[in-house]
Amino acid sequence: MQYDYSKNKEEHPEPIKAEVKGLIPEWLQGTLIRNGPGLFSLGETKYNHWFDGMALLHSFTFKKGEVTYRSKYLRGDTYNSNMQANRIVVSEMGTMAYPDPCKNIFSKVITFLSHTIPDFTDNCANNIIKYGNDYHATSETNYIRKIDPVTLETQDKVDYLKYLPVSIVASHTHYDKEGNSYSMGTCIAEKGKSKYMLFKVPGGSRPDGSPPLKSAEAVCTLPCRSLLTPSYYHSFGMTDNYFVFIEQPLKLDILRMATAYLRRVSWASCMKFHPEDSTLIHVIDRKTKKEIGIKFYTGAMAVYHQVNAFEDDGHVVFDVICYDDNSLYEMFYLDKLKEQMGADTMYCKPKCKRFVMPLSDMGETGEDLGEVLCDGTELPRINYNFNGKKYRYSYMCCVDISPVAKKIVKFDAETKQQVEWTGGDGFASEPVFIPRPDAVEEDDGVVLTSVINAKPANGGFLLVLDAKSFKEIARASIDVDFHMDMHGYFIPDSS
Repeated sequence: MQYDYSKNKEEHPEPIKAEVKGLIPEWLQGTLIRNGPGLFSLGETKYNHWFDGMALLHSFTFKKGEVTYRSKYLRGDTYNSNMQANRIVVSEMGTMAYPDPCKNIFSKVITFLSHTIPDFTDNCANNIIKYGNDYHATSETNYIRKIDPVTLETQDKVDYLKYLPVSIVASHTHYDKEGNSYSMGTCIAEKGKSKYMLFKVPGGSRPDGSPPLKSAEAVCTLPCRSLLTPSYYHSFGMTDNYFVFIEQPLKLDILRMATAYLRRVSWASCMKFHPEDSTLIHVIDRKTKKEIGIKFYTGAMAVYHQVNAFEDDGHVVFDVICYDDNSLYEMFYLDKLKEQMGADTMYCKPKCKRFVMPLSDMGETGEDLGEVLCDGTELPRINYNFNGKKYRYSYMCCVDISPVAKKIVKFDAETKQQVEWTGGDGFASEPVFIPRPDAVEEDDGVVLTSVINAKPANGGFLLVLDAKSFKEIARASIDVDFHMDMHGYFIPDSS
């Protein structure tokens, strides 16, 4: 049985007690919040791309061996406008929408190179990030939405552009031990030049209660290789002393984006992979806030997720999931998904690749620096206590034959061995590692993943694996038709 990507899901805002089989460790206390698209049609209108669906948050709360579940749609301006009109009136990346001319749906517009286009969406359906003490649903526009991590209620709308000149912001954020957050955005055609900006948001709350982004500060900026075609990116790397950013040949054409609405085409049609171009890996010194004196080039590739970055014997090591082209995004158009999911065809298989970059040489390094560690894996997570440090284990979805994972893997970067958990006919989400309190060993903890049963009538369950053995120790079953989500964040219970 194939998963129906285009089916609208119901929300369950009131907590539902799960049926737990097995034994959940007593130390596991907190809430796993996950985010992903859950609504794909309104009235007679439908989204073109799975990533465009309206954000549905769901959470699993652990307390004294019990699990409660709830889910709720993100009620941003996009959701409210679409619901009021009973059709899609706010554009997403792969779906250009046109509002009722009799209604003022858009409160403002944005301008690229003197072209006026509709305001970007606040349908933040990709990830959950933390700034200060606040949790936000996020995508890749200039908007994020603050949420209540307990009730999943939608709260303040936060506009990056009020604090930083970034119109596009990465979905993935890094954190240091002091609680500071680090993110990356693109300044589009600012004073005729496009550039990338790394910025820091201090941890904790502001005394006046204002949004944490009010204290945001630019760490450094990097000029785009091509001023009007900046690279698309989804994540970046961070070590104790360096940032690592991949400027890839998957590019956004700003001029085409500025006229897409008038030409009645999607913004995604303005994103193009250039196989003839090289990939440039930037290494930025966190102390000097400048790039090091060497530039690293490798062949054309598309990258969405980084695994980890660390320093080792005078080198920066960067592990990423990479593709030979941009077919991953293309495959998730809803009309293609049904066709491809029913066949044994595969998009370009991802590779987990390691890049080792010396810090002592100067000039340019153009050889292929990458070593393939494994393939057919995506949505990597690690023990985040080892982020930026030499590590051994990662936990990923196995997508060797389709983008839907029927198994997850624990990969050992030292031995190149991997252990699998297979869910039978179920579909597993991104595995999230939770360390045991005061653990010393890297894999001392549990791995959590939500699993969609092939038969919706059977509901779904949250799987709890012992990270060392990678064997199931518990599952929490909920009589709910789960949606396929993207990313999540675990909030430990501090009480």
